[in-house]
Amino acid sequence: MACFERMRDVVSGPFSQDVIRQRTAAGWQMVSIEWRRELPDSEAGNSTTFSEEIPYGLRISEDCRRLEAEPAEHQALLLMMELLVQEFSYSSIVSDLNEKGFRMRDGRPWNRVAVFNMIPRLIEVGPGFFNSLEWEKRRLRFSQARPPVED
Repeated sequence: MACFERMRDVVSGPFSQDVIRQRTAAGWQMVSIEWRRELPDSEAGNSTTFSEEIPYGLRISEDCRRLEAEPAEHQALLLMMELLVQEFSYSSIVSDLNEKGFRMRDGRPWNRVAVFNMIPRLIEVGPGFFNSLEWEKRRLRFSQARPPVED
């Protein structure tokens, strides 16, 4: 598989064809051109920039090329999943998260609404959790702690 090097030129003045010739002669291929303009006041409030949040439990990697697990948030999600599987109430989940020092992304303590709002994220990460070695260890631990169900 071919590996590619990327470079970004920041243009601070009028665009010059010389730059294209120099880069092409050095073996570079142009892959994109980015344009920007100052918005008139009439359009300034209608920003269409990308504003999607990074999913809870993830962060941008050091090289800024991918998302990777954010350890504390990942552990909070695992704990929420474990407690939901054990049918704990939202209040109990909130208490456990806060007692163990987990906080929401904005630094505030967890509350029932915030945990409820994590359900779609837990559904999204669930398959990965359920197939992990960490989940298997947790499953064994809480299955041993739960009294057997009588028929």
